[in-house]
Amino acid sequence: MNTNFCLSYPLMKILIAPDKFKGSLSANEVCEAIKRGIKAYDANIEVDMLPLADGGEGFSEAIVGDSEFQSLEIPVKDPLNKIVECKYLINKSKLSVIEMANASGLKLLAENERNPLKTNTFGTGQLIKDALQNNSSEIIIGIGGSATNDAGMGMAEGLGFQFFDKNGILLPASGENLAKVERIEEPIHKPWQNCKIKVACDVENPLFGINGAAYVFGPQKGANEKQVEELDFGLRHFSEVVSKHFGQDFHSIPGTGAAGGLGYGLIAFLGAQLKSGIDLILEANNFETKLIGVDLVITGEGKIDNQTLNGKVVAGVIKKAKEKNIPVYGICGICTLTENQTIKLGLKKIIQLKTLEMEINYAIENAKDLLIKNTINLLENI
Repeated sequence: MNTNFCLSYPLMKILIAPDKFKGSLSANEVCEAIKRGIKAYDANIEVDMLPLADGGEGFSEAIVGDSEFQSLEIPVKDPLNKIVECKYLINKSKLSVIEMANASGLKLLAENERNPLKTNTFGTGQLIKDALQNNSSEIIIGIGGSATNDAGMGMAEGLGFQFFDKNGILLPASGENLAKVERIEEPIHKPWQNCKIKVACDVENPLFGINGAAYVFGPQKGANEKQVEELDFGLRHFSEVVSKHFGQDFHSIPGTGAAGGLGYGLIAFLGAQLKSGIDLILEANNFETKLIGVDLVITGEGKIDNQTLNGKVVAGVIKKAKEKNIPVYGICGICTLTENQTIKLGLKKIIQLKTLEMEINYAIENAKDLLIKNTINLLENI
């Protein structure tokens, strides 16, 4: 790497590796805008682009990158059991990539339909089942953007597990039924035992408690204060039954509270591994190889804040670039970090699109032009 580079040096290379600007631009659109800014500053600069995501929206596209995948579409149940057509990806090596939000996500529900007492992850189980029937040897699941709080009960039901109450009555999966489960029956055939399952998870919340799935994420899925308490009780009870059934506790593993406890269910029922979403994506895209010959990296996302410090896209990019002593600069819509936090994060500099006198809606609507302008400004002031 050229550590004492000059920006006019004709062979200089910049890697653009951002997340989306949520509600404004996709990660690919962010890349294109930053590239235009770089080329406007100096057309001789070599540019490589890598649109990124964590475990949420845009995960499939980011993890696939330039690889060849086939898209398969099947009918599944949405969070409220309505039939929807849902896609997942599979390649020739039998690696399947699934976004749970496509089957069990908040984006599938109208505002008045949001109720994690009623929703379930059955559709996600159907996607996993289809991937297994297509002889997948590895499945990677992104679990951001869920509408559910059923601890993966629905996912497990979709794969043949059955759940019964104290009277032996079969229970359909839902957040409200977690507290009623007293017995679990497993399917005879378990094809997931011959498949490596990795889960892209960008939070470290435990299953239950004040930092758990219900209290932290329940309100954004439509739960009121009373319902949050009911859901948390259900998660505690369900984990006790599951622990007794399998002879092992899983609830305190970091990330088990992700996606309303789907992280927990995937570990407990399928033996899945929870991984950082951004780490999985960087690994799949051979990020370390892309850093070869790069003089600086520009990353960013819509909002850089405290959550960014905890393993989100920007932090993941910085970690890898830092190992190669490559400086990383950030561009975002809004930044709420202090100067000390910025230093701790490892960014050489952050530029935010929204100025003090600028309305937030203006910044959102004009993000592309602002990105181009601020990229030029960034390069002029390095």
